[in-house]
Amino acid sequence: MALNPNHRKLRRTYLAVWWVCVVLRLQAGPAETVPAGELQASPSDQRVEQVVEAARSDGWAAAAPGLRTAAFEAYATGNLESARAWLNLARWAALLGEPETSAVETWIHGIESAGLAHPNLPRSYEIRRGVALSARLSPAAQAGLAGDPAFLDAFFAQLSPFDYPPGVLTILGRLHDGDPDDFRAYRNLAIAIAVVHDTAPPPWWPHGQVSPAALPRKWPDALATFRFFVAQDRAGRCYQPLKRLGADELKFVVDAAAPFDELTWAQKVVDEPLAHLDKVYSMVPYRVERLQTGRAVWPGDHYSLPLILGRGGICVDQAYFACEVGKARGVPTLLFMGAGMDGRHAWFGYLDGDGRWRLDAGRYAEQRLVTGRAIDPQTWGWMTDHEIRFLSERFQRLASTRRSRIQSDFARAFLDSGDDRRAVDAAEDALRSEDRNLAAWQVLLDASRRRGDPPAATEVILGRACHAFRRYPDLESRFNDLLVASLRARGETSRADHMQAEFIRAYGGRRADLAIREAALKLASHFDRRDLVSQIGDYNRVVDRYGPDGGAVLFDQVVRVFVEHLVLKGRIPEARRALERARAVMHVVPETPLAMDFDALERRVRATP
Repeated sequence: MALNPNHRKLRRTYLAVWWVCVVLRLQAGPAETVPAGELQASPSDQRVEQVVEAARSDGWAAAAPGLRTAAFEAYATGNLESARAWLNLARWAALLGEPETSAVETWIHGIESAGLAHPNLPRSYEIRRGVALSARLSPAAQAGLAGDPAFLDAFFAQLSPFDYPPGVLTILGRLHDGDPDDFRAYRNLAIAIAVVHDTAPPPWWPHGQVSPAALPRKWPDALATFRFFVAQDRAGRCYQPLKRLGADELKFVVDAAAPFDELTWAQKVVDEPLAHLDKVYSMVPYRVERLQTGRAVWPGDHYSLPLILGRGGICVDQAYFACEVGKARGVPTLLFMGAGMDGRHAWFGYLDGDGRWRLDAGRYAEQRLVTGRAIDPQTWGWMTDHEIRFLSERFQRLASTRRSRIQSDFARAFLDSGDDRRAVDAAEDALRSEDRNLAAWQVLLDASRRRGDPPAATEVILGRACHAFRRYPDLESRFNDLLVASLRARGETSRADHMQAEFIRAYGGRRADLAIREAALKLASHFDRRDLVSQIGDYNRVVDRYGPDGGAVLFDQVVRVFVEHLVLKGRIPEARRALERARAVMHVVPETPLAMDFDALERRVRATP
């Protein structure tokens, strides 16, 4: 059966679909009762052996209902750690029991709904009907991983609905069977490789300014990758002990784009210690003539670390070089791109010796780069430096946060098993433990939507979430946007405008990028409900307010969008005046990347009849 990941039929809620498919497997078949005495502890070795033995004859799906019931009963006793272990085993049984056909269909709908499908994915997938995902693992791997609670805990903490299930399990099986002892010692490394190498990387990874011919977007063999990094760690060549890192950190190591021989070369040539890894960025000479002539794409037919160091490059090449040097030493690194005063810039971030992300290596202070964006190698979506800081904050490692995560996991499981009341109760418990739990807020919103609550009730939840994330503007803005959209949808336009204005006032000084984004959303909302004169007045006010410091952010989100809107309306004179006003107010310096963007847009406007 061939399944196409690039068809256009979307699903409404990708995460809900993914969870429902897992829960359907959990609910299938009769539930075997687990004695209450067993629920005070994690599943025993004997219990796991019984589950594995039964799965050999009856299939993994048959084991899932009883394990799920045991998990729910363990949760009711208040013993969260043992309940989590039972739930993980139930989820493992459900995953292995899932038919490949439904698993891949759900995955395709998920990545399309989230806009994560990309050209390098296969045009179709050949899936065997009637075959469960367990076929991707040897019997030894099925049993070994089921009996490793540390693996199950780390695996389900990392697994996302955007991971390709057959690919993930195939890689895990190969790594486990290749050397079970090494797998247990480096289980987080194995998980990271599985969730990153499960699909081909997109053409814009690690950045879009090098051709596929010069840098093929292909992964090396997964087992070879595992053995390479294990060998580097055991030889003492890694600045970060790989056994201490989580899969959520190691995924920024195993996404190395440079081949192993180049990584080995980097270890020999670059000797900057971890404390000074930021200096690697400036080791690459900056070729200003490429900027001056507009040659943003690497000009050679081969893209390698030795060539970059020898020939020099622009900021994106400097950032790539530094990232790969860090990965060669087992250091999680990210390549950031962002908009500044006079154009766009690239820099890198890395995990330092204290386990904190340093996200400003090569970041020019004078550029006023408010937000950097990096590619998440697990999902191929974008993440910001502010989100990464949030995920690495100290509270994320507290016992209260772990308790909250367990409670929100059960909230989701209750919701998808049809028990809305227990789902809401567990989500509220999770928020009492730690109110910065995004998953718990999502359960409350999903439960409200499924119950058919009136919009005002959902808006109360969104308002509470905004308050919980008031110290995190990027996260607050997500919930604020949903709240504003809900108000507009039911005709509360004045309240929606007021909320956007309040958000802009709150963050306009310290987070101009968010303020500009909100102003752009408000401006766009007026396109169909205000006359052109009023729209131009709104545009002029935004440009006048943010123009002097708005840079490429203002150009991308306001100037370009509004000028193209006028062109589509056939208002060419107004489009030219809007562009001229922005160029003057923003003090665009000639021959900068921002000036080139203005010039390109101006040529398009002039070419329009």
